[in-house]
Amino acid sequence: MKAKQHTRVTVISVIALILLLAFDQFTKYLAVTCLKGKAPVVLIPGALEFQYLENRGAAFGSLQNMQGVFWILTLVFLAAALYFFVRMPKTKRYYPLAGCCAVLVAGALGNFIDRVANQYVVDFIYFSLIDFPVFNVADIYITVSFIFILALVFFYYKEGDFSFLAAKKKRQD
Repeated sequence: MKAKQHTRVTVISVIALILLLAFDQFTKYLAVTCLKGKAPVVLIPGALEFQYLENRGAAFGSLQNMQGVFWILTLVFLAAALYFFVRMPKTKRYYPLAGCCAVLVAGALGNFIDRVANQYVVDFIYFSLIDFPVFNVADIYITVSFIFILALVFFYYKEGDFSFLAAKKKRQD
């Protein structure tokens, strides 16, 4: 039963990751084909619009043209996320965390694909009401899943719930 549950959680998480990643890449494709070189599309006047932007930096345009740094950081993050997911118990208690991890990884991979393919990330959502920096669906995945992970860590899980991350001690017989 335990192996079956483990496989089920893993398969659902991978399918969710693939679907989320596909949706992110599809929205970026639409942004390129429908917005690049064109005037912004106003959805809610004075509040929300779609506009094409090639972001060669990180959040809020920081660290411009440092693609190598982003590649390394993303690969380290993905390796850590994989390690975490493999070690995490696949029980109902950890389903929320497994889901958040899948969403977070989908966001990181979505922007990483852009960086590898284009040397920039396609951004297109702009909240003009507060002049918030232009962002994309992958950025939403990263931000929302990170907030949920923080809430889970502070209000749902207890310190002992993460003992699966501790190095396994060798038994002394």
